[in-house]
Amino acid sequence: MVMTRRMFLRNVAGVSGAGLALTAFSAHGPSHASVPARNPLENGKVPMSAYPYKLPDLPYAADALAPVIDTETMGLHHGKHHQAYIDKLNGALKDHSAAQQLSLTELMAKVQEMPEAVRGVIRNNGGGHVNHSMFWQVMGPPKDGAKPGGELAKAVDAAFGSLDDLKKKFNDAGVKQFGSGWVFVTVEAGGKLAVTARPNQDTPLMEGTSVLFGNDVWEHAYYLTYRNRRPEYLEAWWKVLDWPKVEARYAQLKQGETIL
Repeated sequence: MVMTRRMFLRNVAGVSGAGLALTAFSAHGPSHASVPARNPLENGKVPMSAYPYKLPDLPYAADALAPVIDTETMGLHHGKHHQAYIDKLNGALKDHSAAQQLSLTELMAKVQEMPEAVRGVIRNNGGGHVNHSMFWQVMGPPKDGAKPGGELAKAVDAAFGSLDDLKKKFNDAGVKQFGSGWVFVTVEAGGKLAVTARPNQDTPLMEGTSVLFGNDVWEHAYYLTYRNRRPEYLEAWWKVLDWPKVEARYAQLKQGETIL
């Protein structure tokens, strides 16, 4: 799941040297001669982040986040919605072997270079896969009053003033996101944090920006429990954000590692 910056750069260099970027694609499909044979686990790629993409297991039981996220919602969200994104992404890449050589993070960073016929499908469903893969990882059983520590706590205070101010800005962005989408905390150069929202399944990874954590504000993420009360869901969701996991992600991202 984790790919270091050195691995990532080596991977991109290999891809560029093979002429994979724009020249590997044509109106009739990828140029097979330009794609090197590679081990699918090379450069830190694991089955979840390498083609054919697979549904990651939940790191906890389906009922572990209740009552914040109920068991039925977890089952549908993970087993049905996330699986559907993966199935459609795999289908879109079926005849594009050059794109199959990319890790999931590379694929999203290069989405505008994908063949036009499948670009939208990759954007929507690749984004759906990477966003949800992150989402499951940053949550855990509900805890009241949990907060970050260490370097992450300092980064939160530096960027937002306090944890309460971060929550307010994050929740406000989630409420104001029109229709379906996501709200994220990103990590910029030097470890600086920022809040941003994206429509549909778009991800900051498409612009090369790392995601620390994010919350899904599609209705399928909360409707069975909260109905149309998105603000209530956003407020409750902080109870299942697993700060130790987020702290570990922050340490990796600050060091330049690429993670889902």
